[in-house]
Order: sequence, then C-alpha cells, then structure tokens
Amino acid sequence: MAGSSLVLTDDSLLSQIDQRLYRLEGYLALLSGLAVFSLMLLAVFSVGGRNLANLPLPGYVDWIEQVMPLIAFMGISFTQRDGGHIRMDMLVGALRGRPLFLAELVTTLVILVLMLLLVWGSWAHFERSFDFSAPLWSSDSSMDISLPLWPAKLLVPVAFSVLCLRLALQVWAYGRALVTGDAKLVAVPLIADAATQAAMEAEHVSGQDN
Repeated sequence: MAGSSLVLTDDSLLSQIDQRLYRLEGYLALLSGLAVFSLMLLAVFSVGGRNLANLPLPGYVDWIEQVMPLIAFMGISFTQRDGGHIRMDMLVGALRGRPLFLAELVTTLVILVLMLLLVWGSWAHFERSFDFSAPLWSSDSSMDISLPLWPAKLLVPVAFSVLCLRLALQVWAYGRALVTGDAKLVAVPLIADAATQAAMEAEHVSGQDN
C-alpha cells in the first residue's frame, strides 16, 4: 500500500493508544526527514568548501555515520502503521474474516519476536560503546575526528522499541478481531483493492490528503 494509509479509528482504548503512538511515530519520521536534509547540507558544505577554498568539511564521513541511523531507523514504525513496508498480498488478500485475522496475527507475532531479539542485540551493542568513565562517555569513536559512536548506536534500540510497541498494538487488534469476528479493524493498515489503492495514490500525488 503506497501513498495514503487505510487505517480506521474509533473511540476504543486500542484506537486511542494507536493515535497517540502515531503522533510519536510522526515526530520520529520528521526527525528522519530532517536528518536527510542535514545530510544534503553536509554534502553542499563539503563539496563547496573543497571546490571554492580547498577546505572540505572535516570528518565528513564521521558525520554521515552519525546521521545514517536517523535516516535508516526512525521512520520504520511510522511506515509499519501506515502499511508502507513491502509485502506480498496475493495470498493474504484472498483471505477474509477469521482466516485473514489469523494469518496477520501469526506473521505480526513472528515480526514482533524478531524485533525484540534485535532490540536486545542492538542494546548490547550500544552498551559496549558506552562508558561513564571514558571521555564523552564513549569507549569507541569515529576514525577521523573521534566523534563518540554511542549516540548513533543508541538510536537503533530506541527505534526498534517503538516498532515493538506498534507491533504489539497490531497483535492486540488482530487477536481481538480473531476472538470477536468483528470485521471493523482499527489500528492496523487494511488491505485495499487495486482501485482503492490507485485512488489513494492519485489523492496523495495531487496533494489533497485530508
């Protein structure tokens, strides 16, 4: 599903938590976008300084290392909520009712377990880099201008933890639908048919999102 999201809302507790988490995810996605913009500015300063005064930006690659986690990870939960990650809908799209809810529940649970393991692993990686007794609290640093690497490494478990919260909400939504049989799902991206997707993409491109 590209462009706009197809996520229903109501007055339930699940939907309220979903919308509050979505605001947090939106801020993180905005931060990711600002990181992309800052990377463009870094390139302009570095290339312009090199060409105009033979003075490229010191530690250009080091700064890129710091910014890349913001670009790569801060928007993944936002994208998960809107159903923007690449997925195969050929089989799932043919399911209806409880079989669909069960399939989505199982796959979401698998992803949640994987992400919890990644949170654990990335946090351990951060801990190896962080040291209160060291200068700048860092036991390792970048190669050129010795920037501490722990802030960039901390961003990974933070972003993955937010994604785990999103996945847990979706597990809740699919589990509730599986028990009740209610087809009106909230807090999860719904599978749209080809015509609906085309209309949503056209609305997104035309800048008329509500």
